[in-house]
Amino acid sequence: MIELTGDQMRVQTNAVQTFEAWREADQTFRHSYRGRMNWSAVRGRKYLYRIIGESRQSLGPQSEETERIKDEYSAQRTRLRERRDKLAKRLAELAPINRAYRIGRVPEIATRVVAALDQAGLLGSHLLIVGTHSLYAYEAAAGVHFASDIMTTVDIDLMWDARNKLKLAALDISPEGVMGILRKVDKTFAKTKRPYQAANDDGYFVDLIRPVEPSEALRSLRGIGSEIDLEAAAIMGLQWLINAPRFEQVAISEQGRPVRLCCTDPRAFALHKLWLATEAPQREAGKRQRDRLQALAAASVASERLGLKMTAKDLSALPRRLSQHAADFASPRRRR
Repeated sequence: MIELTGDQMRVQTNAVQTFEAWREADQTFRHSYRGRMNWSAVRGRKYLYRIIGESRQSLGPQSEETERIKDEYSAQRTRLRERRDKLAKRLAELAPINRAYRIGRVPEIATRVVAALDQAGLLGSHLLIVGTHSLYAYEAAAGVHFASDIMTTVDIDLMWDARNKLKLAALDISPEGVMGILRKVDKTFAKTKRPYQAANDDGYFVDLIRPVEPSEALRSLRGIGSEIDLEAAAIMGLQWLINAPRFEQVAISEQGRPVRLCCTDPRAFALHKLWLATEAPQREAGKRQRDRLQALAAASVASERLGLKMTAKDLSALPRRLSQHAADFASPRRRR
């Protein structure tokens, strides 16, 4: 584990703060100022309409009040768009600086996929990053870089939280669901022989997984779209993660682009990885060793860098058999 220098931390903080300001402006613009307002003549009288896609909402006949509404809406929309575009330009200017200081870590294709899911309103609410890519969030928050041998991966695991009802129309998501979002990122993404998995021509995989439900017969659960969308595969042990505290952090991509990562708490990640390393049935030996190293890395930054205790009450939702592993992380520094 390598600590970032003071200059690296300064550059990273600047990029993160700029990104957060841009994302706030972008989210507000896209959610509150979508579409347009126009006057439309109806039976010889003008009416003000808010138009979003195919939806038209009348705001009333022309009057001082509706003219004021339109003027304020147009002015605020213009101001917000200019602010968003100015911040986007600043992010582009910061990207080569981020690369020069070697703070970018998240694979570029993963960054594009996650950013698209975030813009669609799915990240953090219906989809969580699990597995190796979570480590990018933990190291960014801790101001360190983990060893490359535990970070290398050619796939990203997305955990589907089916507890939240999703209205496609409200989020403006195509019938293709997750698959449609992936194809907007890279048109070469296609479903593999596994119904829960997509891959692009460069061999990068996206897996959609979910916890096993107590009453189910190991059936698959479709994501958010039609029959052409991915189907979330039921995986044992994920129920522990879905009930764990959430963790959010902005990290930097290999090309210097900030990206918002939403995953599970690093302590829950560490405990789950240790369970995989020691108890998970049919786990390959090579994966078990990597699971243990990742568990130790996440536990180390959680306790030593982020001040998160393995015995905290916010882990009480985890099963006793999993939390009993907390003792294995009593002195993670000595294990490195």
